[in-house]
Amino acid sequence: MQTNLADWIKDTPEGREADAILRKCVHCGFCLATCPTYSLLGDELDSPRGRIYLMKQAFEGGPVTVRTQVHLDRCLTCRACETTCPSGVNYGRLVDIGRGVVEKKVPRPAGEAAWRRLLRFAFLSGPLFGFGVALGRVFRPLLPASLARQVPPKRAAGTWPAPRHARRMLVLDGCVQPTLAPDINAATARVLDRLGISLVSAPGAGCCGAIEHHLNAQDAALDRIRRQIDAWWPLVEAGAEAIVITASGCGTMVQDYAHLLAGDAAYAKKAERITALAKDVGQVVAAERAALAGILGTLAPVAEPIAYHAPCSLQHGLKQKGIVESVLREAGFTLAPVPDAHLCCGSAGTYSLLQPELSGRLLAAKVAALESGRPAELCTSNIGCLLHIESGASKPMSHWIELLDRRLAQAKAAA
Repeated sequence: MQTNLADWIKDTPEGREADAILRKCVHCGFCLATCPTYSLLGDELDSPRGRIYLMKQAFEGGPVTVRTQVHLDRCLTCRACETTCPSGVNYGRLVDIGRGVVEKKVPRPAGEAAWRRLLRFAFLSGPLFGFGVALGRVFRPLLPASLARQVPPKRAAGTWPAPRHARRMLVLDGCVQPTLAPDINAATARVLDRLGISLVSAPGAGCCGAIEHHLNAQDAALDRIRRQIDAWWPLVEAGAEAIVITASGCGTMVQDYAHLLAGDAAYAKKAERITALAKDVGQVVAAERAALAGILGTLAPVAEPIAYHAPCSLQHGLKQKGIVESVLREAGFTLAPVPDAHLCCGSAGTYSLLQPELSGRLLAAKVAALESGRPAELCTSNIGCLLHIESGASKPMSHWIELLDRRLAQAKAAA
């Protein structure tokens, strides 16, 4: 694709990056077949190729309107198009740049802007978020059914083993996961403890920056990333072997730290180190599969099948396919087939709250696909997907690491 970027952007770091990405696009249209919003709406401008045209127009000084903003807002940033693209177009990064430009040129209506500010405040407020969730659970029986489904049940974390191994890894706490699903990281700590690894949390660490990034508050996201690095750094210097991430959406964000802070003299090297250390929990467990097999021994296979939802952030963001599935199979689980497993569930960070109609349609399709193989349970690798799918599913939903924790407990009891 030929480009002629406007003077106000062409010599900036974002402009040079956008120009390089745009020039890779050959208009082939392969991305249309895997784009969730194009499949729902059938509008070229709600496809990656159409959005690329809109962003190119904006970067070249053309008109940027509310219509431009609407089509970019509808993108889930699932990045399935990147997996499909034969030219290696880094669409996810391009749409980040495009949204940043459009956000500055098209003021949002007061109500919409306030809603986005409220989401940032609510998700990142810590104790206040916890209080709101607790209140929702108390009044859940009185809420309309559609709203009650959005209030997740309370999950007990269980025990977190005290550090006792020479091998130590850090864990990303996250912003909403400690309140909504504390059992995920606790189960991870128990699994890794059985594998000879102690999992520790860094005081002061919290959100990875994805919430603000999703909401186009990109400068605020960078500040939060710096604070996260500062919280982790003492433990990194003390020899932490890896940073374990149990939410693949957060993992995709942390993977981008090095790129996002490449121009920051004070943090560039640290960000590179953090990105290099960050591992999805599936990678960590897969690397210990020999030890895992030894612990599970001759434990009988699980009788009923389960269905695994591979999040877009894991498949298309982190480019990890099949790792979790292989670990589950080796642990004795049978995986039910899931049609169109590459498609998004509609959670996509804050997307389900900003685009509820489209998100709801994607959720219905995903639940139907997951339950089509008659599984006893559903599982996934991302807190957002878990809560979103759980709100529409008829089967129990959990993080896959919890299923593995359960298997290890069975092996211990049988020993």
